[in-house]
Amino acid sequence: MSYLVDEYGYYGNFGGAYIPEILHRCVHELQETYLDMLTSASFQREYEQLLRDYVGRPSPLYLAQRLSAVHGCRIYLKREDLNHTGAHKINNTIGQILLAKRMGKQRIIAETGAGQHGVATATVCALMNMQCVVYMGQTDVARQRINVEKMRMLGAQVVPVTSGNGTLKDATNEAIRDWCCHPRDTHYIIGSTVGPHPYPDLVARLQSVISREIRQQLLKQEGRETPDYLVACIGGGSNAAGTIYHYVDDLRVRIVLAEAGGKGVETGQTAATIALGRMGIIHGAKTYVIQNEDGQIEEPYSISAGLDYPGIGPMHANLAQSRRAVVLAVNDDEAIRAAFELTRLEGIIPALESAHALGALHKLKFHPEDIVVLTVSGRGDKDIETYLKYQPKEDNV
Repeated sequence: MSYLVDEYGYYGNFGGAYIPEILHRCVHELQETYLDMLTSASFQREYEQLLRDYVGRPSPLYLAQRLSAVHGCRIYLKREDLNHTGAHKINNTIGQILLAKRMGKQRIIAETGAGQHGVATATVCALMNMQCVVYMGQTDVARQRINVEKMRMLGAQVVPVTSGNGTLKDATNEAIRDWCCHPRDTHYIIGSTVGPHPYPDLVARLQSVISREIRQQLLKQEGRETPDYLVACIGGGSNAAGTIYHYVDDLRVRIVLAEAGGKGVETGQTAATIALGRMGIIHGAKTYVIQNEDGQIEEPYSISAGLDYPGIGPMHANLAQSRRAVVLAVNDDEAIRAAFELTRLEGIIPALESAHALGALHKLKFHPEDIVVLTVSGRGDKDIETYLKYQPKEDNV
């Protein structure tokens, strides 16, 4: 048994490709070609060269000694925040734009919540001289203004989306509508392990460089390739998929995923899809969805613009249903406290998304000999205004 995707695009009961007829040709083309392209020698040479010389990989695996002392174990931080553009998203956009070029596409579209995927997409489009349109919810445009200006500076057209709550779900809806109107010349660079097959697998494979490096770095630093725990945040699930990819079938490694509890799972202001979701279809895949009794998608909420998604990647839905992973809901205030803790202990300001993974540490009990690897998926520059607004009372000047 494997927890990775099967030949039909499913992770257990989750996944598949539920798409309108107009998108069948381009999705089928991607299904038929992506594995051959990803494994080709020419793709691998170009991809690895760009990861090394442009992105700055490998990202460090840092032993956080003061944080480790607080939790009574050995905690390593996988520093995806040190990548070019400040997050793990660039690993995926580099790979997908290379695929798009090989498929003859001239135009790139993307959705973004926190803005990191939008910035990463705009960056690689500038690099490859391709047209770029990024859809972003109006709410997220307001709270992630710096990333919006970065995208525009890089030459992307940023389209604010006013429907719904003006967040990630709504941006994804508009990106799919665009794709339906331009199926022949446009490639949609999805930023998370969501959407119709093969996107969840494609994004996971491109992000798997994270777990590949963890294996190599742990072997060098600890004399073993496997940690006892892997911890990552989940919204759509791309950084988590990359963190666990090479370990997911190794049952010695315990997987902990932190989803956005918002103001509390019981409050209705939450994005805790695993805790509250029911089986449904969202953005072309069968997975858990936060929905009402009539099957209408409920608007999620999180202080983090990158985690307020009412679905979850099918890989992670399967891990939760099969109990391969422990999924913990981390509330806004818990994430904020964890972010300030890391900042004061280690001098690292994490993205709000990553702060949810850090918050999960306080819900676990470790042994002194445990080795924990936690992925810091992005840096906190984009979230400074939120941190200043919601900083814990004891930090107020």
